[in-house]
Amino acid sequence: MDRTSANLDDALSSPDEGFPGSVPAVESELLVATFSESGDTLYCNDPWTSLLGPPEEPWAHLSEQERERAESAVLEACNGALVTNQLVSVETHSRDEPLPILFNFIPMYDGSDEDDSYRQGVTASGEVLAEPPSWMISQTKRHRLETLGRMTMGVAHDLNNLLSSLIGHIELLREQVEPASLTSSIRPSIETIETSAQDGAALIEKLQRYIRHDTQQHFEPVDPTTLIRDCITLTEPYWRNEPRRQGIEISMKTDFEEVPNILGSASELREVIVNLILNAVQAMPEGGTIRFRTFTSDEGHACIEVSDTGIGMSDEVQQNIFEPLFTTKGEDGTGMGLAASYGIIQEHEGMIDITSEPGEGTQFTLTFPPAEGDPSPVEKSSTDSPEAEGASVLVVDDEERVRSTVSRLLSLNDHDIDCASTGPEALQMFEKGRHDIVFTDFGMLEMTGTELAQELKETNPDLPVILLTGYTEAETDSQEVDDVVSKPFSGDELQATIRKHVAS
Repeated sequence: MDRTSANLDDALSSPDEGFPGSVPAVESELLVATFSESGDTLYCNDPWTSLLGPPEEPWAHLSEQERERAESAVLEACNGALVTNQLVSVETHSRDEPLPILFNFIPMYDGSDEDDSYRQGVTASGEVLAEPPSWMISQTKRHRLETLGRMTMGVAHDLNNLLSSLIGHIELLREQVEPASLTSSIRPSIETIETSAQDGAALIEKLQRYIRHDTQQHFEPVDPTTLIRDCITLTEPYWRNEPRRQGIEISMKTDFEEVPNILGSASELREVIVNLILNAVQAMPEGGTIRFRTFTSDEGHACIEVSDTGIGMSDEVQQNIFEPLFTTKGEDGTGMGLAASYGIIQEHEGMIDITSEPGEGTQFTLTFPPAEGDPSPVEKSSTDSPEAEGASVLVVDDEERVRSTVSRLLSLNDHDIDCASTGPEALQMFEKGRHDIVFTDFGMLEMTGTELAQELKETNPDLPVILLTGYTEAETDSQEVDDVVSKPFSGDELQATIRKHVAS
């Protein structure tokens, strides 16, 4: 639904005076405030004070998370950055839904030269975005959206099952074929298929978290150079093979310096780099060169430079390039690629700069703060850890592909495998003293994985029961389960889980 700036008398009708967090109705005009160079509030106009708070506490009516986002935007603008289109939501007693406000934070300069010596502070302006009451989503539409969310979660679970089979068989293929027999052309293809499947799994997890309103990120140290090399390989058919069929030559040049790791999500950062590569190809219809360079800034930040020799951009295009739905590709463009990339970079506390001239190509520079400390150790095989080979394992899953994949992966470590397709069948098959550990799916028709775990634990309290799930953690919490392995999984993850829970 399009957001439309509406009269706040409608948006904030019948407020309760004196109620904490409630605000009086104000006319539809800009919310304006100014901040000093250090971020202190100098002035707030009446609409701002009524809706958000007085000058001494300009974000009083925002939640803690929204207040942190707003204060961060002010400080970023105080450092000289133009921060636009920042959406902040304010909770009000008179509305069921948060009231969205679109902010722009603009650095102020005293003089024509915009450098630090002339910076004076920040002007912030906000516009309330609210729908008239007649546009509010009806209960029927809400029900449909809730149903769509549940359907999406179900589809995501099924896709995770498919990806589990795909990733598992890729691993089995590598094990069955001697590494020495893999040619230099086949090995990158296998690795690219595996990376694509893993990125697909990460995208599904992101979708699940969004539906559950859980956007917390689990960041890990990421090596920028490895990230770029993966993206170049992943997109090679697009920038190399397909243009050549059309008689177009596009070359890829790299200049990598050692840079610090980035703390972030590898799959999301790959999304940014891949998008920049695809845009560069589209900007060079007659061919050209894409260049990647990594270097460390004077502040110790990791920098990634992506440039092309394409058609370049006008000043007007550069000013709007990160706006949602803005595109120069007509009906062939969605206008969301760079907008999404900009959002991902912001989530990683990074910055992106553009240098471009019409006919002279374009250069994007991505800057990220370094990951602090040493990378978190990844659970892996250790010579000091018990190998737990030859364990007796019961695998329970209603998807034959998943059962087969798990069974074959565990067989690589000489485990004895029994398989069941339902919870009741697993209860009949299970033998105390014979099975050392149970891997069970969560979403099964006759009995869920947690219900199976409860049944098994009643007579075998020390039995390790591991949940294999394509859902998210919050939906699979159970005190009866000893561990959770998310789909898709690798053979190393399964082996590490057995090693963790089964004594040698």
